[in-house]
Amino acid sequence: QVKLVESGGGLVHAGGSLRLSCAASGSEFNIWRMDWYRQLPGKQRDLVAGFTKGDDTKYADSVEPRFPISRDNAKNTMYLQMNSLKPEDTAVYYCNAEVSFGSAPNRYSYWGQGTQVTVSS
Repeated sequence: QVKLVESGGGLVHAGGSLRLSCAASGSEFNIWRMDWYRQLPGKQRDLVAGFTKGDDTKYADSVEPRFPISRDNAKNTMYLQMNSLKPEDTAVYYCNAEVSFGSAPNRYSYWGQGTQVTVSS
């Protein structure tokens, strides 16, 4: 099993910045994909940004200029740099990873518990 822990959320004023982290831990696992999702109040959970094949990245149109992502493979950690935050960005942000174990080909999807980001006007 893989555990994902998000951190870095909080309360900020519009125009501020936050840096979210997602740390993965477990035994003999391989990460094939890591994504950030967010769930706005009363809305469905949607993709924000993530890594696809290799270091290829994908972004939601609404955040691409403002929310660059990066990762540290040695630490199994992914980051979301959130700049120029807007009240509309207020949401619970979740980390999702697709992993395999050892040499087994099966892949599994895991979710973190989420971290709250609140942006005030």
